[in-house]
Amino acid sequence: MTGAERRAALQAARAAEFAAILDVLLHVSGDERALDVGSGTGALAFALASRVGEVVTVDRDPDVVERARAAAPANVEALVGDGEQLPFGPFEFDIAASVRTLHHTQRPELLVAELARVTRPGGTILVADQLAPVDPLAAFELNRFERARHAATTRVLSEGDLRALFDANRLVLRRQEIAQEARGVEDYLDLAGCEGEEREHVKVLAPPGYRAMLGWFLLTRA
Repeated sequence: MTGAERRAALQAARAAEFAAILDVLLHVSGDERALDVGSGTGALAFALASRVGEVVTVDRDPDVVERARAAAPANVEALVGDGEQLPFGPFEFDIAASVRTLHHTQRPELLVAELARVTRPGGTILVADQLAPVDPLAAFELNRFERARHAATTRVLSEGDLRALFDANRLVLRRQEIAQEARGVEDYLDLAGCEGEEREHVKVLAPPGYRAMLGWFLLTRA
């Protein structure tokens, strides 16, 4: 199975999760223009599409963008692009989202700044990602494992790191949800295509009783 195929399967499995969290966090009128950055094959965007007027998705991987286009509802436009340099002008969107993407980008501060830039004043920004522990040693061990498992991982940020990025962009936190996510190490390594000797090395690095902390943050652009 290719990386794009593994990512598509995972996003399909998370479709119900995305729909449920949007029901809890988002209150929309139905005619909003929304943006999904780091959209993958479109699970979040497709959940948004039934709630708003238009959704634009951006992802760096052309293969997953093609998969998104093939399955997209009529009001979803899928684009290849860089979340750190979005091809849009200021204030073009009512809602901007980035879910499980920040730990894959070299400059998360730029991605958050771009979300703020393209969202209209008073608009909604939704950010979700895995969270690193507050303890520096535990955070180091988690990031060492995550990078070894998947080379595309840059750094898993802590809740404090994310809040600092939000404050720097004058984003007002309206609500947050923090939840544990069970992860079987073997299945998690399968998802990354981690095999052979490398797999045995990475398993040794897995934190004991590994469970991921996932944070969802609903913000308003000032």
